[in-house]
Amino acid sequence: MVDHDLVDRVFAERRFDAVFHLAAYAAEGLSHFVKRFNYTTNLLGSINLINAAVNVGTVRLFVFTSSIAVYGPGQLPMRESTTPQPVDPYGIAKYAVELDLQEARHLFGLNFVVFRPHNVYGERQHIGDRYRNVIGIFMNQILKHEPMTVFGDGEQTRAFTHVSDVAPLIARCVERPGTWNQVFNVGADAPCTLNALATAVAKAMGVPPRTVHLDPRTEVVHAFADHDKTRAAFGDLIRGVSLEEGLARTAAWVRSAGAGVPRTSPALEVTKNLPRTWG
Repeated sequence: MVDHDLVDRVFAERRFDAVFHLAAYAAEGLSHFVKRFNYTTNLLGSINLINAAVNVGTVRLFVFTSSIAVYGPGQLPMRESTTPQPVDPYGIAKYAVELDLQEARHLFGLNFVVFRPHNVYGERQHIGDRYRNVIGIFMNQILKHEPMTVFGDGEQTRAFTHVSDVAPLIARCVERPGTWNQVFNVGADAPCTLNALATAVAKAMGVPPRTVHLDPRTEVVHAFADHDKTRAAFGDLIRGVSLEEGLARTAAWVRSAGAGVPRTSPALEVTKNLPRTWG
């Protein structure tokens, strides 16, 4: 996405009528320490796609996956009507793209749908990344006979969402013009603590829970969203996969796939206040 010449060439050759932009480097905590990489990849890369979609003239809908990271702390439950106040570079980049899509709609007539998913997990996810996707991190640590690592006291809350309750909504919005030019939270309703999650993951993996608590890191402590608007628009597509069911399905795949290997991560640009386990 950061190669705008390549993006322009692909759009000109393929003449897309819809764009589904799900790509990002989605490590909220790490984004404080890789600001340049974050904004180049998540903001400028997205702008290259928006420019191309406008210029090619055939795109009738641009679908963008943002994040509930745009809300920031203390706005619970997070609602689409709430004014975003992101506190990490990842959330800032996502919200900037949302604003640019609104501008592109106003000036160029580019229709959009913005989804704000949260804590999505499931089969075929990359479990070797140590900076993001806590369920994958926990399961990978269990496969390697390591304790599950928890930052702080583990009483942070999140609502964890199986991918099967997210992907169909994104795929089908193109068929539902009534949802265009709107923003939707998408994800599970019930939050749980990281301590409770660790216990549930261990159960799904068939092992006793074993955790180690690390120094707290800078993060939003409690994050869960309201989904009334999403249910009204996409309720027929939402199964409501429980955490127990989703973890069981994911664990079965993880056991068959084996431990994940870390991929190349962006080089650190700032090391001040970096969590010691990330050094």
